[in-house]
Amino acid sequence: MLSKGSESAREGASRLTPRFYTLDDVAVLLATTLAQVYSLVRSGDLPAIKIGGRGRWRVEVTMLDQWIADQYEVTRAYIAENPMSDAPGKVAAPEV
Repeated sequence: MLSKGSESAREGASRLTPRFYTLDDVAVLLATTLAQVYSLVRSGDLPAIKIGGRGRWRVEVTMLDQWIADQYEVTRAYIAENPMSDAPGKVAAPEV
């Protein structure tokens, strides 16, 4: 049976914004697969830590946010270096 203090701590914890995501959480947030997220973590591309004796991977929310921002920069650089051509047979970009 939980003590009154334990119940209060659990209730408070449930209202906290999480500091870490599981790899499953990250896969859902990025709309990709668990395998892709695991690959990003194992390659060192996406910073993560292992927690506990079973070595469960966790990605800190701030690290994921920074990684996403970095990917926008990588994409901008790629687009700048590889502009779309107006050559025949190429699909034109949709107008916004």
